[in-house]
Amino acid sequence: MNILVLGAGQLARMMSLEGAPLNLHVRAYDVGSEQIIHPLTFHSFEQTLVEAIAMVDVITCEFEHIPDDVLELCCQSGKFFPGKAAIKTGGDRSIEKNLLEKSGVPSAPFKLITEREHLIEAVSLLGLPLVIKTCQAGYDGKGQWRLKSLEQVDEIWAEMAGFIASGSDDFPHTIIAEKMIPFDREVSVIGARDKAGNVHIYPVTENQHTDGVLTLSLAAEIDANVQQQAIDAFHKLATSMDYVGVLAIEFFDVDGQLMVNEIAPRVHNSGHWSQQGTACSQFENHLRAVAGLPLGDTQLQKPSVMINVLGQASISSKVLEISDVKSHWYGKAQRAGRKMGHINVSAPTNVELGQKLLQLAALLPEADYPGVLATGQRLIKS
Repeated sequence: MNILVLGAGQLARMMSLEGAPLNLHVRAYDVGSEQIIHPLTFHSFEQTLVEAIAMVDVITCEFEHIPDDVLELCCQSGKFFPGKAAIKTGGDRSIEKNLLEKSGVPSAPFKLITEREHLIEAVSLLGLPLVIKTCQAGYDGKGQWRLKSLEQVDEIWAEMAGFIASGSDDFPHTIIAEKMIPFDREVSVIGARDKAGNVHIYPVTENQHTDGVLTLSLAAEIDANVQQQAIDAFHKLATSMDYVGVLAIEFFDVDGQLMVNEIAPRVHNSGHWSQQGTACSQFENHLRAVAGLPLGDTQLQKPSVMINVLGQASISSKVLEISDVKSHWYGKAQRAGRKMGHINVSAPTNVELGQKLLQLAALLPEADYPGVLATGQRLIKS
């Protein structure tokens, strides 16, 4: 079976790697260059998007910010999963908020903003501090502001107004202000849903961020009540969208109660640990779902951690001397802060996983790999 992925980054790359053993052949559409490429070799095919759509059996995507004309073309083929509505929801926070309200899934109180007066109203309605986010084109902490005092309003509004003005009548730009939630931690859940509505859900993952970018995800035993809340939210949202594929949901954990931060209609960075911690990774399960194959096992086989490699061109070879540690590289040109790859590590128990993280911490500088040491120390005490 031939599959076209919209987007040609590391997620398409890992889908290609997981698809080959299933006889699923992946090509990718580079939205920037408008070329069809092989996501592993980066070989460019002499093929237009229209021609690629005609030759493949299934179309899917690796990110949300896809031009509307491309989405429409793919949807007209009847081959595109999870569908235009799901991608639009993941790419626009205002649509996402409406879905959450309609589905009865808790999230932070909010107000949409298109003019300065709305910002003043948000302060009055929600109080300070506020987290302000662009509804479109925001990711990895970009397109966000923190409003902590009224003295900041004019400065922040000037930046917000520039973003709003950059929109058009066909593609308006909007901004959302949310009440800042004092949360204990961020967690996420990833699940797969097939065309018949069958669902397999991975264990809830604890995530750590630095400057708005995910640096580490831990999949280990978690409170049953938290897991059930995440499962319930997944079922409500996936059913509401008639979703097909892998869906990720990020939550704030507030004293054991979950509130959705955002959703991602695709495979997700916080699920990379599944390459090692489960029998069927999120990448394989996404392909299984969109290709009409049975979903694979999502049970946690052993506690696992994913560590992002940000801006580093290499790691010490000694990292790979540690048992059950694997590196995954994305074939990208080095750039500060860029996601260059990730490291997966697993172990039979939390304590043994903590010991491996302490070994890794001795080889990975804290400045570049924050949280590895602290997480290892915490697991050893668990």
